[in-house]
Amino acid sequence: MPKNRLQETIFTIMMVIVMVFGMVFYNITLQKGAFDAHTFVETLAELPLTCLIAFVLDTFIAGSIAGKLSRMVVKPERSKPIFVILSISIFSIICMCPMMSLSATLIHHGGFNADTLANWGRAILINLPMATFWQLLVAGPLVRKIFGTIMAKCAANA
Repeated sequence: MPKNRLQETIFTIMMVIVMVFGMVFYNITLQKGAFDAHTFVETLAELPLTCLIAFVLDTFIAGSIAGKLSRMVVKPERSKPIFVILSISIFSIICMCPMMSLSATLIHHGGFNADTLANWGRAILINLPMATFWQLLVAGPLVRKIFGTIMAKCAANA
């Protein structure tokens, strides 16, 4: 896990890329009703803007809220690390999914209009289960493993 602000930023960038890729791919696949090579191309095309939005939201809003909520549930100094990780991950999902669903709704449905609230609610309902699965079972473990490996190599070379 990150030990300072630089490591936290690197970790956040890695997590944002993996989460956004998975969620954008998922949504494009649902929208098209197909899982093909062009889905990867469309996903990569959406990645820069969506990653930027996710990074800003996580860094300036969701990260601190998730951390505070997590500390209300588990005490890092007294809890097993897995419970701290799960708590932060779950609260991050709870914070990020509605915000990212709103940003996607505004981008893909032409800004605010009469259907924004309905489209946003639908997006949350569709994305929340997948975001939970993706974060807890794929993105979280993958990014923590890669990040830990990088940090261990950096420490060995220092």
